[in-house]
Amino acid sequence: MAMIKLSATPLDVNALYQVLKAPEYGGIVTFVGTVRQWTGPIETQSIDYSAYAEMAISQLNKLAAPIEAKGARVVIVHRIGHLDLMDEAVFVGVAAAHRAEAFEWCQYLIDTLKKEVPIWKKEFDTDKVRWGD
Repeated sequence: MAMIKLSATPLDVNALYQVLKAPEYGGIVTFVGTVRQWTGPIETQSIDYSAYAEMAISQLNKLAAPIEAKGARVVIVHRIGHLDLMDEAVFVGVAAAHRAEAFEWCQYLIDTLKKEVPIWKKEFDTDKVRWGD
């Protein structure tokens, strides 16, 4: 069963990676999104993440279920609350028998999460506050 969580505490990336390891998996692909300082000319100082928690968890489980039904393992953990520069905001990991599937499914999960899951960020930039995705 997939590990799906929203976390108000810092992500332990190594511990999350360890959840993906198993003898049947030859490919493990992870994506870790961090708070970056620059988005083009915009300088970010920090971000607050919020979520419609019940819906976010439900949607993430729906995204993970068909991938796990194919024999893979999925871990998705997203931070909520206040994050500073370089803090880990999201961890998405897929373990699969082969690397090609692991890469494909990991990218699908992070791309779809950003488009469809009700998690929002409020960016505190040097010039103003912005709501982004």
